Amino acid sequence: MDNLVTERLVLHPMSVAEAEQTAKGEPDADVRWEQGYPTEGDVTVARRFLERCASTGDPQPFGPYVIRRRSDHRAIGGMGFHLPPDEHGSVTIGYGLVPAARGKGYASEALRALLSLARDQGVTSVKGDADHANTASQHVMTAAGMRQTGEDERVKYYAVSWSR
Repeated sequence: MDNLVTERLVLHPMSVAEAEQTAKGEPDADVRWEQGYPTEGDVTVARRFLERCASTGDPQPFGPYVIRRRSDHRAIGGMGFHLPPDEHGSVTIGYGLVPAARGKGYASEALRALLSLARDQGVTSVKGDADHANTASQHVMTAAGMRQTGEDERVKYYAVSWSR
């Protein structure tokens, strides 16, 4: 699977070796991580990815991606699909950045690239959600073209759909 490259970022499909490093919090000598990476969420994603690879194989392109800045190649967060598309062609996404990388438009830029990949792969709908208090994440999804589709007592739901 190839990297997804944007103006300022590279979304690199996570490999098993990278997932193992992330889960342990110990990068190889040639790997550069921004301060605060991996977050607790990144570690959880890496562990789930390793479990999925062991049970059903590598899910790429519908797996996790490490978000790196092109300028310094440092890992600043992660983004990806929770699972491959369901029987209706729908996927759910998740993402997160280290605190130092937030508020710079990186998450929206990365999400636009991931949405484009999903559409190119035949996905018909991408869903996401954010806690009511997480207005930054809500803004990321709307900035990338997703629209609020509902809410409950805990979260607001977002989606974008394409016809096939």
